[in-house]
Amino acid sequence: MRLDADLEQMTRDQLIAEVKKLREGIREHRDSSEHELCWHHPALWGLLPEKTDPIPVVPEWPEFMRGCVRYRQSLDTQAPDASRTK
Repeated sequence: MRLDADLEQMTRDQLIAEVKKLREGIREHRDSSEHELCWHHPALWGLLPEKTDPIPVVPEWPEFMRGCVRYRQSLDTQAPDASRTK
C-alpha cells in the first residue's frame, strides 16, 4: 500500500478538513511547553491514517538523561531568548 494514496480519492472539502485536523495537531504539539516537550506523543501520530501504536525504544537511564541534557542545551542555542521557568 502506498502511503498517502487515500488523499487521491478525497474531495476538496475532505482534503480541507484533513489539513485543518493536521494543523490543529501540529499546533497543539508546537504550543506545548516545559516538560510536555519531552513526553511521548501518540495523539500526534494518531492523526496519520495508518493506525500504529509505536512502542519507543527507551534508552537506559544514564543515556536517557544525557539525551535530556543535550536537548536542554540545544534550546540555549536555538531559543536563547525563550522564557525560563524558575
